[in-house]
Amino acid sequence: EVQLVESGGGLVQAGGSLRLSCAASGFTFDDYVIGWFRQAPGKEREGVSCIGSSDGRTYYVDSVKGQFTISRDNAKNTVYLQMNSLKPEDTAVYYCAARTVRAGCSFGWYEYDYWGQGTQVTVSS
Repeated sequence: EVQLVESGGGLVQAGGSLRLSCAASGFTFDDYVIGWFRQAPGKEREGVSCIGSSDGRTYYVDSVKGQFTISRDNAKNTVYLQMNSLKPEDTAVYYCAARTVRAGCSFGWYEYDYWGQGTQVTVSS
């Protein structure tokens, strides 16, 4: 059974940090790129970051460049999203998703094959 399980969300004050984890199972992790998405209430799901597999290339939406860092540990089948200098506008449910390496990274949420259940991130002002 394919599973992506996010963890690490929570409530943090503005300026604080969180590290999200996405643990994968049930598929060949190395064959997939992993993206992070977020969805705030009343807003569309937004691509935040993506990381390749063997090449480790990383991509960020402009609004989080220099603030978020994505990384992966293929030995642990886990991808991380380090979020620093958090702002109230970063409040959202954060999801990780998997897409084949052949297809490559994308910020289009509809292009991903597998999804986690999401983890809530709330940033208070």
